[in-house]
Amino acid sequence: MKFRDGMWLPAEGKRLEYAEEVYSITEREDGKGISLLCPTRKVLQRSDSLNLSTLTIDIAAPFDGAISVEATHWLGALNPGPHFDLYPAGKPDKSDVNIKTSEKYTTLSSGSLSATVKTADHDFDIRFHATDGSKELTSLLNRSIGLAYSPATSNPMQTADMRNLDHYIFTQTTLSVGETVHGLGERFGAFNKVGQAITLWNADGGTSSDQAYKNVPLWISSRGYGIFIDTPDKVELEIGSERCCRVQTSVLGQRLKWYIIHGPTPKEVLQKYSILTGKPGKVPSWSFGLWLSTSFTTNYDESTVNSFLEGMKGRDIPVEVFHFDCFWMKAFHWCDFVFDSKMFPDPKAQITRLKKSGLVKKVCVWVNPYLGQASPVFKMAASKGYLLKRKNGDIFQWDLWQTGMGIIDFTNPEATEWYVGCLQDLFDKGVDSIKTDFAERIPTEDVKWYDSTLDPKKMHNYYAFLYNKIVYEALQDRFGENEAVLFARAATAGTQRFPVQWGGDCESTAEAMAESIRGGLSLGLCGYSFWSVDIGGFEGYPPPWIYKRWVAFGLLCSHSRLHGSNSFRVPWTVDNDDTSDQGCSRTLSKWTALKARLMPYIFSQAQESVRLGIPLSLRAMCLEFPDDPTSWYLDRQFMFGDSLLVAPVFEESGNVEFYLPKGKWTNFFTNQTKQGPGWFKETHNFDTLPLYVRENTVLVLGKWHETRTVYNYNEGVEVCLYYTTAGAKTTVVDSEGEASGVLEVGEDGQLLDQGFLQGAWHLTKNGRSASRPSK
Repeated sequence: MKFRDGMWLPAEGKRLEYAEEVYSITEREDGKGISLLCPTRKVLQRSDSLNLSTLTIDIAAPFDGAISVEATHWLGALNPGPHFDLYPAGKPDKSDVNIKTSEKYTTLSSGSLSATVKTADHDFDIRFHATDGSKELTSLLNRSIGLAYSPATSNPMQTADMRNLDHYIFTQTTLSVGETVHGLGERFGAFNKVGQAITLWNADGGTSSDQAYKNVPLWISSRGYGIFIDTPDKVELEIGSERCCRVQTSVLGQRLKWYIIHGPTPKEVLQKYSILTGKPGKVPSWSFGLWLSTSFTTNYDESTVNSFLEGMKGRDIPVEVFHFDCFWMKAFHWCDFVFDSKMFPDPKAQITRLKKSGLVKKVCVWVNPYLGQASPVFKMAASKGYLLKRKNGDIFQWDLWQTGMGIIDFTNPEATEWYVGCLQDLFDKGVDSIKTDFAERIPTEDVKWYDSTLDPKKMHNYYAFLYNKIVYEALQDRFGENEAVLFARAATAGTQRFPVQWGGDCESTAEAMAESIRGGLSLGLCGYSFWSVDIGGFEGYPPPWIYKRWVAFGLLCSHSRLHGSNSFRVPWTVDNDDTSDQGCSRTLSKWTALKARLMPYIFSQAQESVRLGIPLSLRAMCLEFPDDPTSWYLDRQFMFGDSLLVAPVFEESGNVEFYLPKGKWTNFFTNQTKQGPGWFKETHNFDTLPLYVRENTVLVLGKWHETRTVYNYNEGVEVCLYYTTAGAKTTVVDSEGEASGVLEVGEDGQLLDQGFLQGAWHLTKNGRSASRPSK
């Protein structure tokens, strides 16, 4: 929201008051914070302290490298929940906090990060900087913290009745010359957010607008810090779009709290952010295989499902997970958890037969948190208070998406228990994973939650966290802590704990593929390790070339799923079963096999990504190369783990332009090398793309003929050394994610420890084997 009309005037209908000076500072009793009393005019004489607003600014050191800032107007205002679930693994016990006061300044230090408050000359000036003095990160200067009334008041007496007044709190942190801003959830627009106005409000808006399914109040700066805004409420940001040199954050209410987190690298920012909101959950090795969906509105039954899977097997395309989308239930009955008996008379037996056939190992089904009134279950749920109500006691209903649908009220423990019971019944039938769709359009007006202490506006975004947490923990309870897998669409801060997230409804175009990549990169910069996309695009009928280019991109995401809207995504339906080497079927087969071979690398990198709270894929280039200014603008390529660079192709011709940072890079397919930094152009068929290996990499690959996702990652592997020096190493894990051993290059260029490797493994240097070894 813009509060000003240019630099000089308030916006029409807005009254603004700013913290003009720091009048006094009080130190907290625990020695970990300070409280600033900030009048909204300079107090030059005693009478200036009357008839004016003040802002209280609390600055604290929660843990090393992080400082919280909370601005409050009226301290007596309630602060209802829900609140983000912070410190899920516990708050750090020790912190290095120091407060120093001089004649003109007070400095609060929290490990590597400090905040210095100017106390002289009636100025308002707060600087955030590295404790060692090496760098200033950002600041709060004149007219940078304030409150606003809308409509504008002309007399303080008007604030006696706030029912028709909106009250905002805002802050404006400075943007330095050349500084870029990234993150804020899965955003599909420009990767660098400077110049954009962004509203953090979950919406079902597809992938081609400024709306987002996953709004996360965290942004990362190219100057080595991040800011996490600690509220699930609607947050509005003007990122260099009201004042070009500032990021404005505003909320409707009496208080605004955020944390500034010092890296100095973006990886370190995310690692410290994970202390606040939690690390991503681990996912099992089988989940990295290919997922095949029925698609959304298509007709299917058991014979259709079997024909898909038999067709995939006949074309050498292993499928790890088969997904039943919405119409496993009757139309108008979503989501009552009852299989359509006409199409699926015995679902448990069908799933048993499906797995026994060997065509697929796992089964996933679609659910949402809504309930259509046509289902007999609706009356039961309504009578027991399981559904969200209006203020007058009616069930909240509308005809958007599902006729007369209600919304499960997860603040009611009994409703949650019932919902989990429905999930457990699915698990009894053989279901292994859940696609948790929707949860964005949660109403905020004329609603009353079972827990009436909660603020409906805050529940809008937070509902996605509750919904996914409940389903994820139900899966953990049944299958084990590290065996739970979702395919989730809506998210907010903390939802990275419940993987996997996917990118939502994209069109079947090259432009939509680029949008999806930008979305995945932005979400990854909010601490999400695992992300997927509808391969081929969701909406429409992808032409063969789009499908094949998307296959190459999709199989190099952490998770890979074929899914569409009103058309199937099995390859032979896309190109009339072109059996040539460059047809859809052969292309999909090759990329699926490549991902299987990469599993020793992928699954090892997955464990490290979870440990650090960083993305596996898509990993923004700036995470690996933060000192390269170009890396902060690259939104058409990404890293898969720390060693593989991927540049998807967006042209039917195969022409592609990409950037290699400093160093020697080896083409995975040809072993040819290029020296960065620089831009390069290549042309690719459908079975390759720019896939480059970083120098000093020890890359472990599965056997040439390996097409499975789950196997012994220590046996018969190829260990590839890419221009390594002494000390280069990699951790090899088993299919459960446990470390088997470390391969490290010694001074003589040989591997120091090989004892844990099994079978006929072999070593290659400066690339991989160019041809399949004889059996």
